[in-house]
Amino acid sequence: MADGASENRYDSDTVQKTERKLREPDMYKVVLHNDHYTTKDFVVEVIRKVFHKHVIEATKIMLHVHKTGKGVAGVYTWDIANTKAHQVHQMAKKRDFPLKCSVEPA
Repeated sequence: MADGASENRYDSDTVQKTERKLREPDMYKVVLHNDHYTTKDFVVEVIRKVFHKHVIEATKIMLHVHKTGKGVAGVYTWDIANTKAHQVHQMAKKRDFPLKCSVEPA
């Protein structure tokens, strides 16, 4: 290391520049499915409590589910979408309703 040219401790072969490209996480829809037994009021309650929607928006979602057979209650990352679907199933089970909820890619 006596000469000035070799004082550079970092050889171009040993130093590598690592670049990571961050990407947005994949998103998933939480979908409510219509049935002939679950009351409309209960569906609105579920949408308000689990998905934190106001009464008017929760009612619109419930009516869409009722008319078309299914509807999106919210779009979230995988873990959050699954947690919300589980919460819907738990609430329905406690009240003896067969309300179904699924998670689908957005």
